[in-house]
Amino acid sequence: MQADSLAVAADTAAVQPINVSDAATGLVGKVEGWIDTFVLYLPNLVVAVLIVILAAFLARVARRVVQALLHKVTDRAPQARNVVDLLGTLAYIGVLAAGTFIALGVLNLTGVVTTLLAGAGIVGLALGFAFQDIAANFIAGVLMAVRNPFLVGEIIETSGFTGTVEEITLRSTLLKTFQGQLVILPNAKVYGDPIVNYSRLKSRRVDLACGVGYGDDLGHAQQVALDAVDGLEVRNTDRPVQLYYTEFGDSSVNFTVRFWIDFRAQTDFLDAQSQAIMAVKDAFDQNGVTIPFPIRTLDFDPNGGVALRAALKGTGGGLEGE
Repeated sequence: MQADSLAVAADTAAVQPINVSDAATGLVGKVEGWIDTFVLYLPNLVVAVLIVILAAFLARVARRVVQALLHKVTDRAPQARNVVDLLGTLAYIGVLAAGTFIALGVLNLTGVVTTLLAGAGIVGLALGFAFQDIAANFIAGVLMAVRNPFLVGEIIETSGFTGTVEEITLRSTLLKTFQGQLVILPNAKVYGDPIVNYSRLKSRRVDLACGVGYGDDLGHAQQVALDAVDGLEVRNTDRPVQLYYTEFGDSSVNFTVRFWIDFRAQTDFLDAQSQAIMAVKDAFDQNGVTIPFPIRTLDFDPNGGVALRAALKGTGGGLEGE
């Protein structure tokens, strides 16, 4: 009986009609409370808005001041402009964020400020793990812009590629090879690998390898080669021409002649190398110095020293036409 009574009471309560007048009164009370709270906080809200507007103005001023000061320092480093713009943007964001946090404090929303800071830290940590390669390239780009290992227009060799630097960004370096291909290299790889800068010193050495026959006078051949290269107009006369014999080759005594040139473009090196080859060849031809062809000696005896003709005679054979 008691269970039946409870069930009847529950059904009665469930079907009781809603009092619209009480609901409307409650809603009006809430709205009035919101309006009272808004009016109460209206001065603080006005002050907070003014703080944000002032912070936005000061942020723009800070960005312009930082960029102007840094541009004066980095006028001779065009690739540092990206870093200057980055620092200006960071100054803008920092001032604007500080003004926003102050405005939230005026509105007594310190809990929101704490939540925002905590959330920013968590998001930053997650993004750091997710985009660590991009972050590494970005940091490497900043370091490269500060240290200036190379400039736009210089010829470098790095990561197995050689060419002219076309553009340097905070994420990658664009290199145009001598064959005309455009190579995009991540800055982290460029910064971590060895870099050969051919243009920084404005000069380059040409090493020309050659060889003379074993029957030639090495001293005479050396002087002929030195005189030939010394007469080149492309040679840097402030540095002497050098020639060193390097090895006994299969069919020649090999040497390397070295001289320096003023270097601005890859064509300077190629032209000087081509002129040196032609000059040495012409000088050797005029002075009776030979550049021998590869020679191969065939040996037909296990103990060595037996030529083909002797081997055929020893076996009773012969060459056709004998």
